[in-house]
Amino acid sequence: MPKLLVITNTHAGSARDEAVRTALGVLRAGGDVEVADLDPDALPGVLARHPGHRPVVLGGDGSVHLLAATALAAGLLDRPPFAFGLVPLGTGNDLARTLGLPLDPAQAAKVVLDGRERDLDVLTDDAGGVVVNAVHLGVGAEAGRRAVPLKPRLGRLAYPVGSAVAGASARGWRLRVTVDGAEVAGGDRRALMVALGNGVTIGGGAPVTPSAEPDDGRVDVVVSFSTGWRARLAFAVALVRGRHPERHDVVEVRGHTVTVAGGPVPLNADGELAELAGARTWTVRPHALRVTVPA
Repeated sequence: MPKLLVITNTHAGSARDEAVRTALGVLRAGGDVEVADLDPDALPGVLARHPGHRPVVLGGDGSVHLLAATALAAGLLDRPPFAFGLVPLGTGNDLARTLGLPLDPAQAAKVVLDGRERDLDVLTDDAGGVVVNAVHLGVGAEAGRRAVPLKPRLGRLAYPVGSAVAGASARGWRLRVTVDGAEVAGGDRRALMVALGNGVTIGGGAPVTPSAEPDDGRVDVVVSFSTGWRARLAFAVALVRGRHPERHDVVEVRGHTVTVAGGPVPLNADGELAELAGARTWTVRPHALRVTVPA
């Protein structure tokens, strides 16, 4: 039987508790399971005490982000790939969508036991951070900030509502963007959004980087200059359909190293909200992780 270290938020609400119990029932029927709390302070010690157990995250992109950040800090990504399983129990579950994982907890737990392994790239930055699914700056990050207080009542609908509010007022930010040393945005035009996608979607299914492949060794970069109110509305409609890269005021490129300079501008990395003021560089670390996906 596989040895599994199940990492979950033991302080979540009752609806999630039922999903956790369902997933644990399936995993315990097919594996030797240890359960650990999703505690940033305790997680390094938990991983160190269970080196023979494969971590299984019961959570969303933020939970996977925490696991990857802990593995990076512990030097575990220097001996790639760092293998884990995922039962998507988050709000948006965007990484799971890219990987084709079922959103039903029982079915996802069966994939952990019976699926195949797939390598997964990550992005690391010069501030010591890591990104597993996507990092975006500008209106999308502002939408995430506005969605936070709405999540308890609206769930997945919080992000579209936050997007509508943010999009109505955003005027753009002067940002300089370079990809593999080539200038994509010079800062002379205001950018509505800059997105770096290892995965395809953000916000519970919005295909911000529709051509992204999470294991191709490159990151997809989308820069939108759609700052007028009509352009913002048209960009939002196109984004829902994944057609925004076809717009004349959107640039889509792919590369290995991306630098964004300017700000202050809202920043969202795997759902973690922050602000960029200055410059930051993200670099692809190919095949740093290995995740179990449907066979």
